[in-house]
Amino acid sequence: MNERDFADLAVGHAMNALSEADERAYQEALAGNPHWDHHVRDASDIVTAISASVEPVEPPPSVREALFARISDLPQDPAPLSVSAGAQAMLDDEDFAAAGAAPVASEREAVAVGPSAASGWGPRRWFTLAASFAAVLVLGFGAVTVSQIFSPQPAVVALQQIEDAPDAQSATTTLPDGTVATAHWSPSTGQSVLVTDGMPMPEAGKTYELWFVRGETPIAAGTFEPDADGKATAVLQGEMHSGDVIAVTIEPAGGSPDGTPSTAPVVAVATA
Repeated sequence: MNERDFADLAVGHAMNALSEADERAYQEALAGNPHWDHHVRDASDIVTAISASVEPVEPPPSVREALFARISDLPQDPAPLSVSAGAQAMLDDEDFAAAGAAPVASEREAVAVGPSAASGWGPRRWFTLAASFAAVLVLGFGAVTVSQIFSPQPAVVALQQIEDAPDAQSATTTLPDGTVATAHWSPSTGQSVLVTDGMPMPEAGKTYELWFVRGETPIAAGTFEPDADGKATAVLQGEMHSGDVIAVTIEPAGGSPDGTPSTAPVVAVATA
């Protein structure tokens, strides 16, 4: 098994959707290639993030009506069919997924389907692709892409790791304009993340810059921009020390040219 096949299986494992044979192959491949375990962590983080963010959606009445209309058009008591071996082979090759629902003769022997040697795309690949597009549809176009699902943003992964850590801590500040900024950190992971909601977009040619303020010394920790709703999840670059204040200033695009803040902080979150 190559690493690409294992990554497919890791997604299925995280979704508890593997057959017994695929689960066995997954466990054997992981035991023989422990350095592939990052695919396992990525898949688990993806499924957790999707599960936490998806709200139940009531399907529109048109879906139910279309389903019952389709059912009512189907024969209810199909007569037994007797077909030749050649005709049966043609039926087996038919693309029933494209043709839609149709009566299926009972007592038909199950057939094990394997991957196509010519294309390299087996049932697991199609399952993974379908799961990707399903997530895109559920979360909304523009909210997430297939590449983001299988390569989540480092800030999202870092935040999840912090929240899972036994020493996870957080502090929140609310600004007069309603902006909410929450700092998350964990000494054991060595990571810190700032999450904002309602943060106004900086004017053209400007960006937000993060700082660790240690005593009276500001230490640059990266830049970020919120989305249209003012939401952002940004990893602070560098090591946070106990008692640091996490601050945000508005700087020229790309960050402060001399490595020191050029404006007063618009956000300051005390961590002590």
